[in-house]
Amino acid sequence: MWERDNDVCMEKITIQGKSGDSRILVGESLPALSRHIPAKGVFIITDKNVVGYYHSEFPDFPVYVVEPGEKSKDFEVMTKIWHWLLEKDADRSSFIVGIGGGVVCDLAGFVASTFMRGIPFGFVATSLLAQVDASVGGKNGVNLGGYKNIIGTFTQPEFVICDTSMLKTLPDDEFRNGMAEVIKHALIKDADKFNFLKKKRNAILKREREAINHIVNQSVKIKATIVQADELERGERRVLNFGHTWGHAVEKENKIPHGQAVSIGMAFAAGLSKHLGYLKEKDYNDILVLLHEYGLPLNSELDKDQVFDTLLRDKKKEKDKMNFVLLKTIGDAFVKEMDTSVIKNFALTF
Repeated sequence: MWERDNDVCMEKITIQGKSGDSRILVGESLPALSRHIPAKGVFIITDKNVVGYYHSEFPDFPVYVVEPGEKSKDFEVMTKIWHWLLEKDADRSSFIVGIGGGVVCDLAGFVASTFMRGIPFGFVATSLLAQVDASVGGKNGVNLGGYKNIIGTFTQPEFVICDTSMLKTLPDDEFRNGMAEVIKHALIKDADKFNFLKKKRNAILKREREAINHIVNQSVKIKATIVQADELERGERRVLNFGHTWGHAVEKENKIPHGQAVSIGMAFAAGLSKHLGYLKEKDYNDILVLLHEYGLPLNSELDKDQVFDTLLRDKKKEKDKMNFVLLKTIGDAFVKEMDTSVIKNFALTF
């Protein structure tokens, strides 16, 4: 059994959002949660996996436990949680805490931002994916008929605790899923981080504390800077969708984990960037090698027409145009509006 390492220097990163400031606390611990929440009126949402490892460290408040995985991000689960809150006498002064990975954070954030027109909330992000992406930035979404995050809100959590010691209990597959988002941040904004990921691959895969704290810190800073400049995703924030447009379509059709789908989407977007004359072949090859070295897939066996038909129902599509995130080079992403036919023609060769 692993032991918690409490000798970690906490770093606070603040996002000033329209709904209030959000503090991301990298290196803070789950046992310190009580310092960041009210003394009463708190309700916790989590999943069965997290409860199995950490329930003894939860503060003494009512807990709602969901099944792990994307199947919990739907309106049937939402409705049950809303009824539970009413039964437990939650009101507009209550506070919700999501303790879990990306699904739990999305779920808790959406429930909180809609219950009684919105009550405050915070997260303890327990997975790498949640710590570097899902819990940061104020997006709270649920799925509709298999379409990812098609219903959602922009509301900032009051805080996000990124307890990196909790990653020691994360299954290898889930850790790799998180690494897809870490690599994405490097590709869109930070060539130095890309080089760090190449040089420190063994230390990162072994989950050595210093290396993990570094990549979580850097990812949070990158995302926080982008969100601060464009909270409602009307411009610069769109670069965070790198790999997600094609990736979400693959994820819906193939029912694979989010990180694997995003990896396939990034390989696709990098290939399209090269095809259109933006990305050099060396950079493209370096990207594929890094994804492969972190155990992430580069393609799927799905019918490309089928994936493209799903892509056409993406919320980023407008008539026959779509904003697609491309790369000029590693560390420099941009958004290009293009005809969907351009994407389809490339997809048939991918």
